[in-house]
Amino acid sequence: MKIEEIINNSSKPELYKKGSSVMWTDSHISKQLLDVHLNTEIDLASRKTTTIKSTVKWILDHSDLRNLNILDLGCGPGLYSEILAKEGHKVTGVDFSSHSIKYAKEEAEKKNLDITYLKANYLDLDLEENTFDLVILIYTDFGVLLPSERNQLLKIIKKVLKPEGTFIFDVLNGKSIESKTSPKSWEVSEQGFWKDKPYLALSDSYLYEEEKVILYQHILLDEQENIDVYRFWTHFFSHSDLSEILNVHGFSNINFYEDVLQKGDLWSGENVTFCKAFNGK
Repeated sequence: MKIEEIINNSSKPELYKKGSSVMWTDSHISKQLLDVHLNTEIDLASRKTTTIKSTVKWILDHSDLRNLNILDLGCGPGLYSEILAKEGHKVTGVDFSSHSIKYAKEEAEKKNLDITYLKANYLDLDLEENTFDLVILIYTDFGVLLPSERNQLLKIIKKVLKPEGTFIFDVLNGKSIESKTSPKSWEVSEQGFWKDKPYLALSDSYLYEEEKVILYQHILLDEQENIDVYRFWTHFFSHSDLSEILNVHGFSNINFYEDVLQKGDLWSGENVTFCKAFNGK
């Protein structure tokens, strides 16, 4: 067993050091994620159906136009896109999970919904300028992007939004950040979420207090002693953090809301900040 390699990977890494593997494009894991997305009773991968419906209502109540052209970034299996389309809006959904996009396309066709789904990494989007009235990025996706990726995405959003278009997204704020780390744990399974064959999973988290970042790390070891390291860098933001980031990219009229989600655990209610920003002055 590669004990030394495991020990090296288990030490607290330097900030933003990449893992060796990507969860979202792994064939087995993406199938598991789709199943979790479609479980309407839990807040994992996607929020509960009742929460999704109330969030879409809130988004539309805070949008000034009817018959919107909407870009849903990280759309998954289309849970938000479908509700928006049923409300009469034209929707484009983007996700780089092939399983999620395949499911979303099939559902849209069955239900005769005006949704265009693109299998793509939204950091690489090349869409026409001034196209969308509204861009949404929901379920705290903004916070898992590295700063360079965040800047790259904001440039894309600024480009595709119409003048005075709206960008709405949600983030984890800094309330009780210390309590959001996870203790060391391990799992041995014949097959499960991570792999369809026997594996050992070692999980841990590390707080980078000054940067307001928590790393959630999972090290996977299979029978052939192959090691996969998954690292999820999760950022926590104050209002001033977000204002500074958005102002640099030319967004204005920035508003914050902590009352969109119902109270629950450390990952919902007042621990989640929704942000609404306009494209332009």
